[in-house]
Amino acid sequence: MVEQRVDQASLSTFRDRVMALLPAILRRGTPVVPVVRLSGVIGAVTPLRPGLTLAGLAKTLERAFSFRNAKAVAVVINSPGGSPVQSRQIYLRIRQLAVEKQLPVLVFVEDVAASGGYMLACAGDEIFCDPSSILGSIGVVGGSFGFQELIRRIGIERRLYTAGDHKAMLDPFLPENPDDVDRLKAIQREIHAIFIALVKQSRGARLKGPDKVLFTGEYWAGDTSIALGLADAIGDLRSTLRSRFGDKVLMPLVTPGRGLLSSLFGRRSAGADTLGMLDGISELPEGLISALETRAIWARFGF
Repeated sequence: MVEQRVDQASLSTFRDRVMALLPAILRRGTPVVPVVRLSGVIGAVTPLRPGLTLAGLAKTLERAFSFRNAKAVAVVINSPGGSPVQSRQIYLRIRQLAVEKQLPVLVFVEDVAASGGYMLACAGDEIFCDPSSILGSIGVVGGSFGFQELIRRIGIERRLYTAGDHKAMLDPFLPENPDDVDRLKAIQREIHAIFIALVKQSRGARLKGPDKVLFTGEYWAGDTSIALGLADAIGDLRSTLRSRFGDKVLMPLVTPGRGLLSSLFGRRSAGADTLGMLDGISELPEGLISALETRAIWARFGF
């Protein structure tokens, strides 16, 4: 009996020494809150300037929800929006993983979570923001240009052949057709209704403003967003997580995996310089337009 107690004591001491040698993140009982950053325009911008998409984030999200000792998953958002499809798909994947792993999702808004960026924020069980953060813009926007007068002046004739009465709808080189605009606005209203339903389902009774205020596409700073129920509290990532889970909480940043060459040679793999040159060559003029569009999306919210 005495020998058995000694053996158990020795085993316990051995376990304690082994645990002390392990990284903190592997120690039993250490609180862990993985952090995922969602930053930038949502959707594919160009092949060499990818935005936030489900395809690009799926593995990162799965890794974040698979951490041992995880108490929650933190999502840091800084996005002016973009594709409504990719926004909703990323939102759905976060919620699916949260339910599957039974982990709460805490969202922290940095500069802006607007339009599709706010749709991502709605994946959180709680939304925290800075007093100067911009939230909202629950609406749908689309834009184009009209070049028909320009090409006429420089002597270019537009020749377009279609099968289908509306196949050339909203062609920027043809005069604007009011019927085409009405069709586009009908689609926008349909997408807007989907967005509104998602916000209402996610925020529920926490929404305090009337529909005619919340869902006009308007956006607000942090304190007003909280008053309207679009966010829950003012709070930054580190302070909030330490307050909730203790000073020893670990907050590992989960980033997209890199290929073998990137892992061996650092962030820049063989061929990265080539990609850099392509980034400057192949994107003109498409890349210039893409960059201007991206800038315009951010500029709508003062950034």
